Amino acid sequence: MKSRLHPYIWSGLTFGAGLALTLWVAFHQKRFAEENQIVSPDLSPGPGIAYFFGVVVVMAIVLFFIPLDKLKYVFRFLFTLMFAWGAFVTSALVLPLPFAYAIAAIAGIGWLFWARVWLHNIVLLVALASAGSVFGFLFSPWAFLILMLVIAVYDFLAVKFGFMVWMVDRLSQTVSLPAFIYPHRPGEWAWDMKKIQAGELAEKKSAEREYSLLGGGDIGFPLMLVASVYFALGLAAALVVGGFALLGLYSAFIIQQWWLRGKPMPALPPIAVFSLIGFIVVRYGLVLAAG
Repeated sequence: MKSRLHPYIWSGLTFGAGLALTLWVAFHQKRFAEENQIVSPDLSPGPGIAYFFGVVVVMAIVLFFIPLDKLKYVFRFLFTLMFAWGAFVTSALVLPLPFAYAIAAIAGIGWLFWARVWLHNIVLLVALASAGSVFGFLFSPWAFLILMLVIAVYDFLAVKFGFMVWMVDRLSQTVSLPAFIYPHRPGEWAWDMKKIQAGELAEKKSAEREYSLLGGGDIGFPLMLVASVYFALGLAAALVVGGFALLGLYSAFIIQQWWLRGKPMPALPPIAVFSLIGFIVVRYGLVLAAG
């Protein structure tokens, strides 16, 4: 029972913390935008879809053709920048810039030279919350829902045909894994990230695994949608959509445990479907309230 509840507990805590941090950043970002008269460009889903698949294609080509010993330092540098950027966005909205730069440097350099599982999870969550607020400001909720549903279809196909597992395994060998790691034993939270090998994890039976993985996109994309809903409709609506997204995440674990028997499961499709339902509920409720 403990093993079965493990992913529900940790993914719920991760999503809850990410939701709180995203809305906190979005609150300060909204105030900053209003003070400086910055208006959302309200992008269509097209540019977002093109950007996402462009990144996927480039990463696939790079991971396939370039040896991992040469890629390791490139990806570690890129992840260092990403984690530093996330810490900077979160802190710069409320702290003087010198302090924000210092926090960003500590986050990025700390991960680069001391990549432990617990630290990796924290800086990844901060980066996703910052990205959620920034990208959520750029899209309307409906536009981002379309983007999210398209990426959910890709996620399903990528897992079904093994592309996602291959890509994650290659990235894990560079010590640059865009996923949350949930060890099953307390002492393993201090593991060096070099011990995390996604390919080996997929080959083991569910009961034999020492840790679980949750893709960063499975947290990041719903956080972006929640931020978009917050900017458009307010806090209550954002919390409702966030609650439905969490139900979608939990439904993915149920499908994986009871239907797929522990095999890799694309979590984004059910998250996207439940998020869509939540947004429809919010819009329908607002229409009733207005009437």
